[in-house]
Amino acid sequence: MFGWLGRTVVRHPWWTIVAWLVAAAVAVVLAPKLDTHSDQQDFLPTKYESVQAGKLADRAFPSGSQKVSNELMVVKRSDGQALSSTDQKKVGQIAQALQAKHIPGITAVATSAQTLSQNHRIQIVMVPLPANFSDQKLEKKNEDAIKKLRVAATQEFQGTGLHYGISGNVSSQIDNAESGNKTFALIGIATVVLIIALILIIFRAPIAALLPIFVVGLVLEASNAVSAIIGNAFDLKFDSSMEPLILIVLYGIGTDYILFLLFRYRERLRLGEDKKTAMIVTVERVGEAIASAAGAVIIAFLVLLLAKFKSFGALGPQLAIAVGVMLITALTLVPAVVSLLGRAVFWPSKSWKKEPKASVFTRLGNAVGRRPLVTAVASGVVLLALASVALGFKADYDFSAGQPQNTESAMALKDLRSSLPPGLTDPTQVYVQGNGQLDKQALEQFRQKINASGYGQAGQAELNPDKTVAKIPVILKLNPNSNEAIDLVKGPLRDTVHRNAPPGTKVLVGGTTAVFADINAVSSRDLSVILPVAIVLIAIILALLLRALVAPVYLVVAVLLGFTATLGASVALFQGAEGKEGLMFQMPIILYLFVLAIGTDYNILMIARLREEAREGHDPRRAAAVGIQHAGPTVAAAGVILAGSFAVLVLSPMSFLAQIGFGVAIGILLSAFVVSTFFVPAVTALIGHAAWWPGHADRAKKPGPPAAEPYELAGRPH
Repeated sequence: MFGWLGRTVVRHPWWTIVAWLVAAAVAVVLAPKLDTHSDQQDFLPTKYESVQAGKLADRAFPSGSQKVSNELMVVKRSDGQALSSTDQKKVGQIAQALQAKHIPGITAVATSAQTLSQNHRIQIVMVPLPANFSDQKLEKKNEDAIKKLRVAATQEFQGTGLHYGISGNVSSQIDNAESGNKTFALIGIATVVLIIALILIIFRAPIAALLPIFVVGLVLEASNAVSAIIGNAFDLKFDSSMEPLILIVLYGIGTDYILFLLFRYRERLRLGEDKKTAMIVTVERVGEAIASAAGAVIIAFLVLLLAKFKSFGALGPQLAIAVGVMLITALTLVPAVVSLLGRAVFWPSKSWKKEPKASVFTRLGNAVGRRPLVTAVASGVVLLALASVALGFKADYDFSAGQPQNTESAMALKDLRSSLPPGLTDPTQVYVQGNGQLDKQALEQFRQKINASGYGQAGQAELNPDKTVAKIPVILKLNPNSNEAIDLVKGPLRDTVHRNAPPGTKVLVGGTTAVFADINAVSSRDLSVILPVAIVLIAIILALLLRALVAPVYLVVAVLLGFTATLGASVALFQGAEGKEGLMFQMPIILYLFVLAIGTDYNILMIARLREEAREGHDPRRAAAVGIQHAGPTVAAAGVILAGSFAVLVLSPMSFLAQIGFGVAIGILLSAFVVSTFFVPAVTALIGHAAWWPGHADRAKKPGPPAAEPYELAGRPH
């Protein structure tokens, strides 16, 4: 199949290029605008209590707090002292002045003595805005309103000795978007520079260095268009915060596949083949490995459709589409372009024409071939040691802590939390639903029982118009986004309110903390389902590729070790060295996506080369040595570039992206070097011919060199 594909593409390169460009252009023209969604509650199944509470609130309080984003203007003295009575009066006057400006979208700007903190260091000005996360026009209107309010407030506070900052969903969204745009621009530039620099070092050829940038740019536009078409057709909800990851994945995977082709193409040219024959053989030999690797990644991404947390379920298909487009491009457009360029793709370098006789990977291959047991044990110990640290993983749900801390909204929130009870900024809501009108005395007794539990301060019950539903705000004593608060709401608080519910009523706990508690539960469930299913499917792909059952088993074990070792390394850095409360709760899934799935690429490339060398007649140890010599540089180069692409995320002021950047970079390096370059070849050499049972696709096509030939000669091309 891949031989036919190679011949077709190479013999008709211009037709291939035109067909690809026309197909991409049609997709871009037909693609609708891609909608995004950011309401975490919308990503949970309806069976969860926080979702049921939210839906009850929508019905019972259609104009209540569930439909309002409370933007808080936090006012303090510039010198940090307590607010005097004169200061408080001035705050009230400024609120009235801002109200009188009738800023479009701002319906109220209000403050009172009740909004003054007990230590008199801050006073709050309330700015309620209508909220509907699925209405992008309303979101844009709210953002414009807050921007205009900030301009007006800056003028009013000038020369007063007072300082203000606005915090809330809308203001945070504005600040994080502005910070994120700058960060992503920097990341994009750094990624491109890194890829060009590393490929220049490897090939010393500017055309080869620019090829991935050119190709990925085209694929990005095409895959975005295809994603929009499919997303619109199947009503998939894509999370806009994940879009930068898709770009980096394309740069990483796209560069990997292009490197797989270029390394093998160079090898065939060194053997004296003409430029077209060399590319045909390259696609025939490497095409199967690239297709299998991409297939494993696509399936791993699509397994996310099994996730109950819809944010994960939406991310998977979008990534799978991008990888699918990249796969098609790598086996059609790239071979067509390179076959036209021929040796010019490596211009002006001339050193590529001769293979180094004593390269680093020749020596590494010889070492592994001589001592496979020592290599397997040493690399296995490294992976197990890091994997053991993963047992200390803790999930963190504090999104505000993961965002840039130098923005106006973040600093205002910090001031707010320093002077007010932590839970005041985001109360947990307890809803009581009756079959008829609720009894006020029973509600009061219920409220007092919540207070008596000591979990938080329950406010006065608010009844809906027909008095069948009551809402009781509970101000927790803890940061509402902390693990402790989530554990409290998930267990003791819910148990208490359910146990003490007034007779004939149904009680539901809602609010942000309750949503995170349910996300905690659904995330744990998703990982327990997704990981085993993905492992089984990847094993099936490996079995089909290798026509063996033994090798896929230890390859899957190797990938799992790499995944857990990566999580352990992340725990060691962020929870250990930096002392963070935990890693963002999405980290295991993200590492699954990019380490377990993409890390399989390198194993497939290496094991395919080991099989190829065995077919050339080499014994298992010699096959390991020669396999590392030839596939090692490709795996190393691809791994360094992909890891470097993700490592750029460490530059982000967003803690979540920094965690992803470090975690995936370390994971890719472990997969490329420890797992694929050492562990897999060593274990394959130890198991020998039995690794390919029952298909035994390693059978020699022709007699190999004598078994007594010293390993040093493995450096010669075969």
